[in-house]
Amino acid sequence: MRSRYYVLVSLIILRIAMPIAAQERGQRGGPPPASGPAMTLTIPAFPDGGPIPVKFSQAAPGAAPGEGTSPAMSWANPPAGTQSFVLNMHDMDVARNKTTDDQAHWVVWNIPATATGLPEGVPKGAQLADGSYQISATGQVYRGPGAPATGPQHHYMFEVFALDTKLDVQPTADAFETRANVVKAMQGHVLGKAVYGGLFKRPQ
Repeated sequence: MRSRYYVLVSLIILRIAMPIAAQERGQRGGPPPASGPAMTLTIPAFPDGGPIPVKFSQAAPGAAPGEGTSPAMSWANPPAGTQSFVLNMHDMDVARNKTTDDQAHWVVWNIPATATGLPEGVPKGAQLADGSYQISATGQVYRGPGAPATGPQHHYMFEVFALDTKLDVQPTADAFETRANVVKAMQGHVLGKAVYGGLFKRPQ
């Protein structure tokens, strides 16, 4: 009887221990954690979370309506296997047409994997010299911040995504439709992301 009892207890312990061991193996022997430093995004013209200079806004002297000069930016430490980058700049404080859609200030996709940033003053045009595409609510151009002077500062987010593919997405006539197509095509292909933010409202 005692031997049968010990066998039964041993089986119970084994059945308990096996899932625990499997869980521990999953924690220790699963996919290795990402190595190296995290991907970063830097915009030298202003500190992360700080005020965006008027120069890069719609309120800049000489800026065409709804446009502006795009700031220089750089990113570092993209994950291994990166095939392209996507930049999404948006105004988090705008609820477009009473929906969850916010303002599309700049979407640039299929930026080459060899790129380490974007220069100041990216020119207009649906397709840039490096083969990437751009669009905004203004058109095929960077749309600078333009929050009104009478309200609070708006939060503008610059997001850079590293992808394991290039996107088969063509710009449409509508920036919001195009952005939705880009975001949909990105799903399952994002290797890394870096974010940088700024605040802006027009000067009084």
